[in-house]
Amino acid sequence: MKERQPKPRQQKEQAPFEDVIAGRNAVGEALRSGREIDRLLVAKGIGGSAAVLIAKARERGIPVKDVDSRKLDAMCGPHHQGVAAIAACKEFATLEDLFAVAEERAEPPFFIVCDELEDPHNLGAIVRSAEATGAHGVIIPKRRSVGLTAAVYKASAGAIEYVPVARVTNITDTLRELKERGVWVYGLDMDGEPWCATDLTGAVALVVGSEGRGLGRLVKEQCDFVLSLPMVGKVNSLNASVACSLMLYETARQRGGIAARNPK
Repeated sequence: MKERQPKPRQQKEQAPFEDVIAGRNAVGEALRSGREIDRLLVAKGIGGSAAVLIAKARERGIPVKDVDSRKLDAMCGPHHQGVAAIAACKEFATLEDLFAVAEERAEPPFFIVCDELEDPHNLGAIVRSAEATGAHGVIIPKRRSVGLTAAVYKASAGAIEYVPVARVTNITDTLRELKERGVWVYGLDMDGEPWCATDLTGAVALVVGSEGRGLGRLVKEQCDFVLSLPMVGKVNSLNASVACSLMLYETARQRGGIAARNPK
């Protein structure tokens, strides 16, 4: 009797991302229509009409990233023609929009600045905590940062609908502008002052560093204060979104006039 051979295991096809626009014509139309695009992905070494799409993206200030064509295959199948656009799940706000929210609520500005966060779950969780604590908006950089992707939307549990997210060209320049407009800038880092010994009741911007390196040097230099959380365990840092959430709630406590319980 002939031995039955096992069937070769088929590779599971990856479902396309909800926010991916693939193919040169589709991407071209998305760029022409003015649709909010987070970034343009281009296969390394691609030429032809892709150069026109790259030029249009750069005209609109959309980051362009060279990727391996296999990554595009995995994201959107074999018919991408070397080009894919990651569409933002929501239109980006401006810095003025964030100040307008604070003015409308008659409150001192309360912002979160994310310095090159790359994990969509971190950004989504921060937006969710920002909404829960009454923050007026989140600021992210155009480059080296996750944008408003479907994964960010999901991680925010819908909070992205209620919290404006501004995308700026340069975080350092933005921090300077915030300070000129009367906002105190507080960076979150391991070597800072105790988090609960600082007055956070005025106009505040909390700056969260990237997952790998924390706050960039130039960004840290723009902070008026650097705050840290107590760490008594063997691990010397917290997840970016967890640390940010703790600081958001301390800020909300102080701004809401909720007194801390003093030990007798």
